[in-house]
Amino acid sequence: MLNRIKSELLNVGLKFISVDEKIVRMLLETSPSNVNEIVILPAIKIVMKKILQKLQNKRNYGRVYNGEINNVRVSVIRSLVGAPNCAMTVECLKRCKTKIIIRLDACGGIENFDPKIDIGNILIPKLAFCDEGTSPQYIRENPSLANDLDSISNPFAKFQNLLTGNHTIFKSQANLDLNEILVSSGNNLFPNKILRGDIWTTDALFCESLDFVRALQSINIQGVDMESSILFLLGKLYNLKVASILSITDLPGHSKYDLFHSKEVHPNMETGIDNAIKVLINCLPQIKSI
Repeated sequence: MLNRIKSELLNVGLKFISVDEKIVRMLLETSPSNVNEIVILPAIKIVMKKILQKLQNKRNYGRVYNGEINNVRVSVIRSLVGAPNCAMTVECLKRCKTKIIIRLDACGGIENFDPKIDIGNILIPKLAFCDEGTSPQYIRENPSLANDLDSISNPFAKFQNLLTGNHTIFKSQANLDLNEILVSSGNNLFPNKILRGDIWTTDALFCESLDFVRALQSINIQGVDMESSILFLLGKLYNLKVASILSITDLPGHSKYDLFHSKEVHPNMETGIDNAIKVLINCLPQIKSI
C-alpha cells in the first residue's frame, strides 16, 4: 500500500514537468536549470576530486557541482567510465542550457617513434575512432550521420580474424575552435608536453592485447580511452561544442608501464593530470567567448 501511494504521488508530480526535465532529474538528480553553459566532464574519481578542489563558491545539486574557475561559471559532472555512461550524461546536457562540454580525464598512450609519447604528456585529440558499442547505435538511429563521417576498415583485421565487433570504424571530431584553444594554451604552459593527435575509443579496458596495440600503431593512433568518440559524435548530432584534454597515465603494451603488468607508478602520472587541469583553467575565459 505504501509503495502504491508513493507511486501515485510521483505520477502526480510528473504531470507538471516535461519529459526532458524528467530525464535530467532521473539521471543527474537535479533540475535542468541547475546546469551551466560550460560543463567539465571527468570520468574517474581522482580527476573529479582534483577539479572540485579548484572550484570556487561551490554548490552541489545532485550529481552536478557548480561554481567558478578562473572567474568563469562552470558545472562539473562525473560521467563515470565508458561510452554508455558518457552518452547518458550528454543526453541530459543537451536538455539543459549547456553549450560547451570539455572532457578532462586520463587515457592510455600508444607508443610510436614520432612523436615520442610518455606518461605525463597531455593528449588533445582532434579525431576519435568509434570502436565502442554506443556510437553504432546512434548512427543506426540517425543514418545521415554515416554520410557526414569518414570511416576506415578496422585495422585489427590485419593482425587477427575479426570474428565480431565493428568491421567499419567511424571517425568523430572535436570542435576545431575549442580544440585549438586547448592546444594553444597547452603549448604556452607546457612546451613539448602537448600532443595533438588521434585517439581510439573502446569499451574493453582489459582487452588491450599486443595485437590491439599493433593495430593502433599501424594507423598512428596516439591514445586510447573509453569516452571521447561518443562525446564527439553527440557533439555533432546535438550541435554542442565538445573537446577532450587527457593526461596519459599508462602505456598499453609497454614492458614497464602497462597498467595491468606494471608494479610501479610512474612519477609523472599524477603530474600530467594536474597539468591538464592547469591548461583548462588557463583558457576557460577564452573558451567562454567562443
